[in-house]
Amino acid sequence: MLSQNNAPPPPDNPHAGGVIPKVVPPLARPSPHARDLPWRTAFTWLRAGWRDLWTHPLPSLVYGLGVFLVSVAVVWFLFHLEFDYALFPALAGFMVVGPLIAGGLYEKSRRLEAGEPVGLAPMLFVRLRSGRAGVFMGVMLLGLFLLWMRAAVLIYALFFGMVAFPGTEEIVPMLFLTPTGWALLLIGSAVGALFAAFSFAISVFAFPMLLTERTDALSALGISMAMVWNNLAVMIAWGAIVVALFVLCLLTAGLGLILVFPLLGHATWHCYRAIRSDDAAAHEDDRMFIRPA
Repeated sequence: MLSQNNAPPPPDNPHAGGVIPKVVPPLARPSPHARDLPWRTAFTWLRAGWRDLWTHPLPSLVYGLGVFLVSVAVVWFLFHLEFDYALFPALAGFMVVGPLIAGGLYEKSRRLEAGEPVGLAPMLFVRLRSGRAGVFMGVMLLGLFLLWMRAAVLIYALFFGMVAFPGTEEIVPMLFLTPTGWALLLIGSAVGALFAAFSFAISVFAFPMLLTERTDALSALGISMAMVWNNLAVMIAWGAIVVALFVLCLLTAGLGLILVFPLLGHATWHCYRAIRSDDAAAHEDDRMFIRPA
């Protein structure tokens, strides 16, 4: 038989009087990715990249020359195959795959930091600690690049209709001297900026992470975005520097890539090292969605 206890609850009972106790939200914890770096730190990374560039400069300059020659070959093929309508989106989309191409430059900066010998061969045949995860990340970035290319074609069709591309000689006055062209530039630039910001956030630290940590591509892309978001001021400044130097390369018909691309690659390594702490890397080293082989 159940006992009946009608005694009042003790005074320290939070449920006394039928009152629901207050729920205190948990205290906010600082993000492990936040570093509180001033925006001027971006220029410190650039100077560090310049120093790495001119420490054993020949491999870096040959690397930059290779990027320039490949870019010239891609442009030539676009015109030769009559895909010249894809030229402007391809130039803008170069920033999507740029971090992937710069893997050898990250490796040189890593070797300089570790006191290891540097050379062109280790830069061309980079051994990722994450193994085949680099291939998976490359496929995803290339998919994002193709998505941007398709979006650019659709935007052109929305403004000019389903007509043949008039050629580079006629498209420039169409874009800059007509109201429809102005609208296309405005909308296309806005959409391109969204693609560029997203690809920059997910990829700027992802490949250096695959180089130095045992992780998978999805984790690297997600952590890269978290690192950018929690250091927004300095990363906006760094992104502005990257865009300005890329525009400078375009103004020199791509010749600036020979010097600028290695500079940005080495500087990005120092950007990664300044924000990605060794403690965070060790804590998340085994947290993977997909185990690399």
